[in-house]
Amino acid sequence: MGMLCAVSFNRYGRLYYLDPGELRPQVGDRVLVPTDEGPEVAECVWAAQWVTEDTEGFPKLAGLAGDDDMRRDELLRRRKAEAKVAAKRLIREHGLPMKVVAVDHVLATPENGSDRTTIYFTAPHRVDFRSLVRDLGATLHCRVELRQLSARDSARVQGGIGSCGRDLCCATFLTDFEPVTIRMAKDQDLPLNPLRISGACGRLMCCLKYEHPLYQRFQESAPAVGSRVSTPEGEGKVVGHSVPRDAVTVRLDADGSRCQCSRASVCAPRQAHDQHYNTPSS
Repeated sequence: MGMLCAVSFNRYGRLYYLDPGELRPQVGDRVLVPTDEGPEVAECVWAAQWVTEDTEGFPKLAGLAGDDDMRRDELLRRRKAEAKVAAKRLIREHGLPMKVVAVDHVLATPENGSDRTTIYFTAPHRVDFRSLVRDLGATLHCRVELRQLSARDSARVQGGIGSCGRDLCCATFLTDFEPVTIRMAKDQDLPLNPLRISGACGRLMCCLKYEHPLYQRFQESAPAVGSRVSTPEGEGKVVGHSVPRDAVTVRLDADGSRCQCSRASVCAPRQAHDQHYNTPSS
């Protein structure tokens, strides 16, 4: 058990959870977050509070942001905005099929020696941007790096709202992209309409993987649609599955009505067990 707080580097951006240590930041406070490039200013959006989880592995806040930190943060934001405008203008001039997604800027320190700007972009294919890098370096007067992002990485960086009405999983809590296949949608009886099963990135939704193991386990033991089964209400034919309820829908032979039975009550191993021990199905 320990204390945690949540911060964000951009309004409505991704949340990062940190151990406040001896600090007690409140919502709206500017705090310093340790990064690979040194402490960065972020806004506290969730005040420090006790949690039941183990907080040993979480990074600790570097402190509260002072006036010098705020001036440095303002300079960084201004440099990023300037770099984004310059990149868009030069991309149009070069006629390249690129879209700027995000810009990162690192100020000069005794360790790195000079300012560095990293521009993240998307493109339908590989792009020869060597001349663009030269022009950007001459315009911004710093070292420039261009990095091409995939569709999923682009959605993670930009953020957004999914079809479920919640923030994108990749922009909030997902740390790695696991493979998602069309088979997962088929196993869950979802309509194979790209508009229904694609995320904001245009790829298959990451959430298709969340419940897929549950459907796989269900299909391993549940009777297939069209098979005949014995239910507590009589003989019938399976006409549907309800995986979240762990049940099957059966059309009874007696009167053609439908009933929903638990998977355990109609599966062969359970019925064999009941017959052997002469106990009723449940």
